[in-house]
Amino acid sequence: MRITKRTNIAMRVLMFCAANPTRMVTKAEIAARCNASENHLAQVINQLAQMGYLHTQRGRNGGLQLARPASDIVIGEIFRKLEAPVPLAECFADVDNTCPLTECCRLRSALTEAAEAFYRTLDPVTLDGMVCGNVALLDFLSAHVCEGTRQRPLATLTTVK
Repeated sequence: MRITKRTNIAMRVLMFCAANPTRMVTKAEIAARCNASENHLAQVINQLAQMGYLHTQRGRNGGLQLARPASDIVIGEIFRKLEAPVPLAECFADVDNTCPLTECCRLRSALTEAAEAFYRTLDPVTLDGMVCGNVALLDFLSAHVCEGTRQRPLATLTTVK
């Protein structure tokens, strides 16, 4: 199963926010760190906020952060909500289905079952489980930006005497 770009970006946004839980993060930070366009991010951030996963704040000190604890964000739920509108095959589409086999083909039920197995596999996974203890991810996504200037992570700073 291949996930959409929207879901992929949504996971990057959520992981970035989970890796920086003590502050509001900006769309520009996420775009730079996660290799995503700000236009795509704006759409995904808006959708995640409408779904109740993100809290957004406009203005000079604005940004975004998780709207609920990372331990309460279930990955399977996110995938279902973001991927559900995308048909797996032509026969799943209400409109534009030209397949003459739709009424007698067993592929549709097999694909439905496979998709549900995919989501069930993701149901026990939380955002916290993906981020917490993942040192490499936390190091990559943690706050490296200070007023627009790239800074080294705190772990690599040394004290000068």
